[in-house]
Amino acid sequence: MNKHFIPVAQEASFWNTPLKQLINKINAFSDKGLSSQEVIQRQTRFGLNTATDINRASLWWQFLLRFRNPLVILLLVASAISAIMGDIPSFVTITIIVILSVSFDFFQEIRAEKNVDALRHSVGLKACVIRDDVSCTIPIEQLVPGDIVELSAGTLIPADGRLIVCKDIYVNQALLTGESFPVEKNAIDLLKPTEEIPEAINAVFMGTSVISGNGKMMVINTGKSTKLGGLAASLSQRHPPTTFEQGVERFGILILRIAIVMVLFVVLVNIVFHRPMLESFLFALALAVGLTPELLPMIMTITLSRGAIRMAKDRVIIKHLPAIHNLGAMDVLCTDKTGTLTEAKIKLVHVLNTDWQESNQVFTLIYLNSYFESGIKSALDQAISDYSKPDISMWRKIDEVPFDFERRRVSVLCGSADKHLLIVKGAPEDILKLCTNYKTAAGATQLFDPGKRAECFTKFEALGEEGFRVLAIAIREMDMRHNTAIITDEMAMMFVGFAIFIDPPKMDAAQTLRSLADDGIQVKIISGDNERVTRHVCDMLGFDAGDIIVGDELTSVNDEALQVMIEKTRVFCRINPQQKSRIIAAIKRNKHSVGFLGDGINDAIALHMADVGISVEGATDAAKEAADVILLDHDLSVIHRGIIEGRRAVANTEKYILMGSSSNFGNMFSMAGASLLLPFLPMLPIQILLNNLLYDISQSAIPFDNVDKEALSKPVHWDIHRLKHFMGVLGPISSIFDFLTFFVLLQLFHANEILFHTGWFVESIVTQALIIFSIRTRLPIFKSKPNIFVIIMAVLIATVGMILPFIGVDNWFGFKPLPTSFYIFLLFAVILYFMLVEIVKIVFVHYAVIRN
Repeated sequence: MNKHFIPVAQEASFWNTPLKQLINKINAFSDKGLSSQEVIQRQTRFGLNTATDINRASLWWQFLLRFRNPLVILLLVASAISAIMGDIPSFVTITIIVILSVSFDFFQEIRAEKNVDALRHSVGLKACVIRDDVSCTIPIEQLVPGDIVELSAGTLIPADGRLIVCKDIYVNQALLTGESFPVEKNAIDLLKPTEEIPEAINAVFMGTSVISGNGKMMVINTGKSTKLGGLAASLSQRHPPTTFEQGVERFGILILRIAIVMVLFVVLVNIVFHRPMLESFLFALALAVGLTPELLPMIMTITLSRGAIRMAKDRVIIKHLPAIHNLGAMDVLCTDKTGTLTEAKIKLVHVLNTDWQESNQVFTLIYLNSYFESGIKSALDQAISDYSKPDISMWRKIDEVPFDFERRRVSVLCGSADKHLLIVKGAPEDILKLCTNYKTAAGATQLFDPGKRAECFTKFEALGEEGFRVLAIAIREMDMRHNTAIITDEMAMMFVGFAIFIDPPKMDAAQTLRSLADDGIQVKIISGDNERVTRHVCDMLGFDAGDIIVGDELTSVNDEALQVMIEKTRVFCRINPQQKSRIIAAIKRNKHSVGFLGDGINDAIALHMADVGISVEGATDAAKEAADVILLDHDLSVIHRGIIEGRRAVANTEKYILMGSSSNFGNMFSMAGASLLLPFLPMLPIQILLNNLLYDISQSAIPFDNVDKEALSKPVHWDIHRLKHFMGVLGPISSIFDFLTFFVLLQLFHANEILFHTGWFVESIVTQALIIFSIRTRLPIFKSKPNIFVIIMAVLIATVGMILPFIGVDNWFGFKPLPTSFYIFLLFAVILYFMLVEIVKIVFVHYAVIRN
């Protein structure tokens, strides 16, 4: 092999090329895999193995993009014009303030994004590859054409490639073809060329998943050259905006409209009063910048990333940051009982024959089925393996029919020197119906008459009511020439016995269920198990199961009826993956925000459909890829803590929005109004920008703030009407005290232009910085404790605002020292402002205008 050779192009219909020719063409295959040198060369040639473009612009470019805000551009242009006309201090000051504001936003958001990326990568998918003659596990992004990847049941196919060896491998290709049933694959050359993916039985494709079997694939196409990469445009839109994001966008549009009207109004007033055009234009632009919540993206990113970091400490990893919004809004959680309500430590306790006696012969049969099964080993299979290790050296596997959720069983065709035996294990409800005879303890074959069938069902139901999980075992002796197993072989079988398992309930789950209910979360159990076992577990935990719906009932219920049933049903049993998706869709149509916890290979659709898809670290690749949230511990209490953190993150984001829609808006409204009353600009453009910068710095502490328990006790939903009420009431209250300050400055202090600017600047920044203590909580201000960082930043900025006139910056900002009596007035004004805001806030809460 030429070690310096690099494939020049990735292959389109590679499945039509004979394998040996394909291997030579890309110079890929050897038992040792690619060398490290070859990998580096190919990574340089083909880039990362990602279906969507995740490459980010350079940090410098990202920083420069922050200046594309039209208001910022106009502000810099206007200040440059003022410099040309001789006003150098204004130009320098405005430029410095703008750069500081943009830099502050940029560096905070970049740091937050890096923290979240680190968490996301910690649960990224990995592939088992052979390189340098060593089997190793690497992130799938690092795969290159020519890599040899080992496949097994549950594996998500990491790239497009050809099978070079495989055994009983079945692949779910629904993502690409829409076909829900698994397709059998083989490592062969096609007899007839085709361009259709369903007919490419020798190829596997990125994004599909191995249902059963194992093998090895040779990577041919990676990244955007894969079939999935061709859908990159739709993949990039995989995550629709959350309700919270949509609400924030509407809020931004509302503020923008107000800003435009206000700027036009101010410009018009200044034209009418024949004031200097350039200064008036700068004032209007500064006013718009002050009103625009330009810090909102940074506040959201930091708040959400901080929430993600806190969740990581509670062993919850957030893959998609805005999913925290939906966690905070979630009011319905759908989950299986295994591992959440039970210990997930399943033990095989009894193996009974048809006379209900312990039987080693029956155990050997179920062990053979479990041992030779090539699908994903379930917890039941592990329990069978742990129970005992019988001698099966005389048996070999011939073929199998993999498990699926329609049949709810798996069949393995085994051969010995003198017979071929089809061994079937699965749900008793289905297997007992397929049996025509049964085997007695003495080894005799008897007709499975109605009496014996009823006895078996009665025994099964009794075991279920005691909390036992049960698998039925049946056999069928096949002709020695029979070397394949198909679904139609599963008929006229012989029932041989039951395997009985126990999965004890988690006793701490009872408290978690109560806590979830207290915090406004409805828990719905969606289980593949039978209703008797599920009801027993629910009873043990004090969870009222109510009327249980089983999967068969859903087939006769239309979507409208299901929407009605779903509201009063808490437990669903014997549910297949398609029915899970249908249940979740019905819950969403009823205007609930729903989370779904799934870990199986067929849970991907339901995880995508839910508002919050939740999986666990030990889940299949398909489930983890589809999920928004990964739990490192399979426990309901972990989910509960994650929900609370989601609510905390959303609540802190809302605090910034409420601040921007009240005190900040009120100050900007006052400036517009003052333009009508004063013969000069109420505040210089530089002073407005400085005020805005200091205010933004004070608000940077909000992501770290404490949140009241009352605010965490119910789902957090976006409410634009609440914001409008807040803006419509608290904004004018802020303006009342601004106009009071105008009156005091003009009538009591006989302020000239410079003293007026200074006095109002100090009053404006002090009230804006300190009012956070009232707006941050729905409780009376003395009953809610803010984070120390919030206290420090608010007091610091208020202090800076008060001392600025005394530190010799008058040449740059146009300030002059204020008399002591003004600060006495300011103290009383702040106290009165707080008292009025608190009274209005209590009225709002009392009449439920401000509510979650």
